[in-house]
Amino acid sequence: MARFVHFRLLRAATLSLVVTSSAMLPARAEDPAAYPTHKIRMLLPYAAGGGGDVIGRLLGDRMGKTLGQSVYIENHTGAAGTLGTQMVAASANDGYTITVGGMTTHVLAPAIYPKLPYDSIKDFTTIGRIGTSSIMLVATKDFAANDIKGLIALAKKGEPIQYGSWGVGSTGQFCAEILMQQTGIKMDHVPFNGIAKLAGDLLGGHISLATLDMATATPLVKDGSIKALAACGERSPSLPDVASYKEQGVPFDRSLSWAMYAPAGLAEPIARKLSAALKDALADAEVKQKLLGLGITPQFVAGDEQRDINARDIAAWKQVAKDAGIEVK
Repeated sequence: MARFVHFRLLRAATLSLVVTSSAMLPARAEDPAAYPTHKIRMLLPYAAGGGGDVIGRLLGDRMGKTLGQSVYIENHTGAAGTLGTQMVAASANDGYTITVGGMTTHVLAPAIYPKLPYDSIKDFTTIGRIGTSSIMLVATKDFAANDIKGLIALAKKGEPIQYGSWGVGSTGQFCAEILMQQTGIKMDHVPFNGIAKLAGDLLGGHISLATLDMATATPLVKDGSIKALAACGERSPSLPDVASYKEQGVPFDRSLSWAMYAPAGLAEPIARKLSAALKDALADAEVKQKLLGLGITPQFVAGDEQRDINARDIAAWKQVAKDAGIEVK
């Protein structure tokens, strides 16, 4: 009897070891050629209603039609988008988890966070670029300045100026820090937990000045709910009347891109299908128009090429952060 019990215990331990070992192996779709066979999760590190969320839902809906399976959305916010992005990196590389990444999550965070819990190059398969955009410096309609010159004048009067961004280390904070470094003005940063909350408080008058991504800012500026002071990056075709930083005397004109990612190690046939579906979505006239309406200039770039661009940009932005004195511990 003792020998039988010992055998059962040994067998259970062996099975446990096999299960544990299997869980540690990279997960893949059973047959990459048949992919996808069920729903695809788009895990977005943005609050529902924010710019990144709207972009993801728009592309997910169109890509789902091409792939023949629905794409459902999960929002996981926190730490300026890096929390949800880390969850994607830790997900199975079977093609059933994808995400939309912006400058903050995949280029800026690696440039300024010394202890980022993921490697934005090694821990992801880059599906392809979605497009380029800018960050918009915006304010309530009754804010005393209408452009950077007016903001500088306001600061020189000694008025305390607060601005909001969607988190510490976000691209929005980075753009504001660049502005302060280049002009010598002082502003106090108020970080929000997500861009939707920031936009809501701006509309409610709880904060008067903020940085928003183009996807969030564009419809609010167009309908007159808020006003735009400057574009951090290139002048946007979606808001062509808003001058860029460089055009207003601030030497900064780097392009900001959005891209789609999956966990590292994605099987090549699956990566090709997702890339083709993304390219097809960006070629759709309705999707193009909606992206432009969100301040995104559609521009597909293949995954491998975008990955190499990201790697170069991270190095370049590290230098920008160093020169601007930006450090997040």
